[in-house]
Amino acid sequence: MSDTLAVQVGNKGRVVVPASIRARHAWVEGSTLVALDTELGVLLADRSAVERLVKARLAGHDLLADLVHDRRREAARENAPTPGA
Repeated sequence: MSDTLAVQVGNKGRVVVPASIRARHAWVEGSTLVALDTELGVLLADRSAVERLVKARLAGHDLLADLVHDRRREAARENAPTPGA
């Protein structure tokens, strides 16, 4: 499944994705890709793959509850008496 192929950064920062990788992902000329800068390096993926990644990472999280919790914590901090006042 994975190819380990060396690529070089060329003129104007261009990188050529090897044909075997392009074929496996059905990337053709004009395909829009997303470059994600991670702690391990740069992940190059198409938008649907990024969408699947984000959904997997957020699975089981209640984003609305997290937001409400954060807002309440900020409000409590803003309304707390200041020391020495």
